[in-house]
Amino acid sequence: QVQLVESGGGLVQTGDSLRLSCAASGRTFGSYVIGWFRQAPGKEREFVAAIWSSGVTSYANSVRGRFTISRDNAKNTVYLQMNSLKPEDTAVYYCAGGPSFASRYDYWGQGTQVTVSS
Repeated sequence: QVQLVESGGGLVQTGDSLRLSCAASGRTFGSYVIGWFRQAPGKEREFVAAIWSSGVTSYANSVRGRFTISRDNAKNTVYLQMNSLKPEDTAVYYCAGGPSFASRYDYWGQGTQVTVSS
């Protein structure tokens, strides 16, 4: 069983930056793919970024070039650095994890709110 806890959300202005953290329990964290997803009010949850155990990363087109995902396996933590934030980035952000070889997400955090004011 893996538990994921997000932190770092908040209220910022357009153009500001935030760094989200996803802290995981469990000794197999290093072998997991960790992804960030977000869900805005009235919209479906969407993929934001992911990082595999190999360090390979993937980004949604809407955030590529502005967001950076990274991981620190020694701290069992994945980060999402968000720069040049826009009002359309406003959402609840969730991290999720699962075995890298399967590229699936078995575990989900509770989410952290990010609000970008114009």
